[in-house]
Amino acid sequence: MSEDGKVPLPNLEDRAADVTVAPAEPEGPTARVAAELEAVFDVPVQVSAVLGRARMEINDLLKLGPGSILELDRKVGEAIDIYVNNRLVARGEVVLVEEKLGVTMTEIIKAERN
Repeated sequence: MSEDGKVPLPNLEDRAADVTVAPAEPEGPTARVAAELEAVFDVPVQVSAVLGRARMEINDLLKLGPGSILELDRKVGEAIDIYVNNRLVARGEVVLVEEKLGVTMTEIIKAERN
C-alpha cells in the first residue's frame, strides 16, 4: 500500500511482465468423478487388441518363420476385440497413424455385473 492508503495498480503497458493463466477447472459431475478416480490413474493394466485367432498343431507352429502367412478367423475390415486385463471391453478398427498401426474404439461392451 502507498502512504495515502491506496493499493498501487500494476503497469499494464509493460509487455515484459510474466502472466500465467491457470487452466479452467472442469465443473459438474464429470470433474467430481475424475477426482474420485484419481487414485487409480497410475494403476497399470494390460490392453490387448486381438486381430484374430488361429488353431494349429505345435508341429505347424514350429514351421513358421519370417514371411509366413497365418490365416486368422477374421476378415479384412471386420471389427477387432479389445481386452483389458483379459476382459472384453470394446470393439474397434485397425488404423494407420504416422506409419504405425493403432486401434480406434468403435463400440464399448457393457458387461453384466454379478
